Amino acid sequence: MIRFGLLGCGRIAKRHADLLAGNHIERASLVAVCDNVKPRADAFAAKYGVPAHDNLDDMLARKDVDAVAVLTPSGMHPQHAIACARAGKHVVVEKPMALRLQDADDMIRACDEAGVKLFVVKQNRFNVPVVKAREALDAGRFGRLVLGTVRVRWCRDQSYYDQDAWRGTWAYDGGVLTNQASHHIDMLEWFFGDVVSVHARATTALVKVETEDTAVATLKFRNGALGIIEATTAVRPKDLEGSLSILGEKGTVEIAGFAVNQIRHWNFVDELPSDKVVIEKFSVNPPNVYGFGHQAYYQHVVDCLLHQRAALVDGLQGRKSLELISALYESIETGQEVALRFEPRRSKLGVIS
Repeated sequence: MIRFGLLGCGRIAKRHADLLAGNHIERASLVAVCDNVKPRADAFAAKYGVPAHDNLDDMLARKDVDAVAVLTPSGMHPQHAIACARAGKHVVVEKPMALRLQDADDMIRACDEAGVKLFVVKQNRFNVPVVKAREALDAGRFGRLVLGTVRVRWCRDQSYYDQDAWRGTWAYDGGVLTNQASHHIDMLEWFFGDVVSVHARATTALVKVETEDTAVATLKFRNGALGIIEATTAVRPKDLEGSLSILGEKGTVEIAGFAVNQIRHWNFVDELPSDKVVIEKFSVNPPNVYGFGHQAYYQHVVDCLLHQRAALVDGLQGRKSLELISALYESIETGQEVALRFEPRRSKLGVIS
């Protein structure tokens, strides 16, 4: 049994707590929660029947906590993850793992030195349609990759950002590219491979925040393919889509829906009998109030911990995604195409103003 503590009882925490406390993950349980806002921790503790803490050190001192899910604002992930590692706890950290590459390196180093595992939450990789598309990629069915596109068209109005002072800040959150679109950017890189260079533009269109609510970017991949990122929280009046398109010389797949969970197109030059099965049985992620891929993601984490297996998204994978996002911000600030690998100079991400 892997016993989890939960750090941060905000918006995303309910999804994690429902799974861990509701017997939805085999050989996993929720044993404690922590939030520096005591009433919020107490409310979670009462709902899920576990002890509450308003001090991280107190929760880390517990002998019955094997791993901690770090669900605090992104700019605070490094200090919290490092504290957990030094206490000998495995770390599950929400996306993005950090806002600065140096912080990501420090997190990886701390976990390595402590002999604990570091997992970065990228649950959309476990959505059933995404899994099937990845299987097709690994089988070579797309042939030479040509173009990859991700679109995040969601609604986050001023009331969303006003919920907490850290939302929409450079120091603790980042904008739509860092927060809402980070999963989709990760999947684009996961399918198409290493990025050579990026060129991005952004604007803050409809809300009063430090960071962007709308951004577009073009990417050049090492394999010769091109990529497009379209990300906005300025859709009104409600969410529209979160999608991934994969175009190759021998096939095209588009996975759409609200959260990359529905196959819109599945077409290959060389058709297989199994294609019909994919469309009939796997075109829509099974209904799950606990949030699409989170359940499969946590089962993967537990399996890795119990059987000493490698994580699909470890600290190095999480850092790779952060490096791409940092390059996008560098391009936004300079107005220039930015090559990977690079050292951020003008990116505001993670910097306290």
